[in-house]
Amino acid sequence: MILRIALVLVACLSIASPAYAYLDPGTGSMLVSAVLGVAAAVALAVKMFWYRLVGFFRGKRPAADK
Repeated sequence: MILRIALVLVACLSIASPAYAYLDPGTGSMLVSAVLGVAAAVALAVKMFWYRLVGFFRGKRPAADK
């Protein structure tokens, strides 16, 4: 039953109809800026947690404050 539903879903999604849409040059630059923004966010997240990740894999614990 699930295989039949999956087959029907794949068949419906594989039939493409023309969109008749206009994509201006601004759309391309918007997509590029979105991709660059996501890449910058991922890079910032890795940078913020880099020392925690390295310490975790090396088995070191952070120094306690006195």
